[in-house]
Amino acid sequence: MRAMRLWSVRNSRGLMKLYEMFEGTIMVIEPLARKIGYQKLERPVVAVERNIKGLMFDCQMCGQCALSSTGMSCPMNCPKNLRNGPCGGVRSNGHCEVKPEMPCVWVEAWEGSQAMANGKFFDVQEPVDHRMKGSSSWLRIMRQKKDGTYPEPKESARTDIGKIAT
Repeated sequence: MRAMRLWSVRNSRGLMKLYEMFEGTIMVIEPLARKIGYQKLERPVVAVERNIKGLMFDCQMCGQCALSSTGMSCPMNCPKNLRNGPCGGVRSNGHCEVKPEMPCVWVEAWEGSQAMANGKFFDVQEPVDHRMKGSSSWLRIMRQKKDGTYPEPKESARTDIGKIAT
């Protein structure tokens, strides 16, 4: 599992392009999903999503996927479940302070985001809504994009950094 997670981070650029194609495809079938009913699709889509994302990213099924902002490194694998960067206890070798044998999820996220070069790494993530745990983020994104209510990060840290630098 760990080796696959590292592979995903190292190949984050290609995986992001693959995801963008996947997202385009699911938006094409969105009318069919709406006709069937999102609630009816939730269980089978969660099963598929759990298996694919579990294998690729060691996904914890938080229901609020942030992989496109975190270099394909799932922030829910952080022992502290931090969503907006490392805790400050990262060891000098880049490993976690809680699990010394494990590289810091956020060190991996930084490396993956550099390969993706989409500029989303500094976007501030919403706190985890635990009510969504175990639900499909794919269906949520599909519905939100179709309804035009796809939530973008509220404030970008890049903006704040730019203000400080000037």
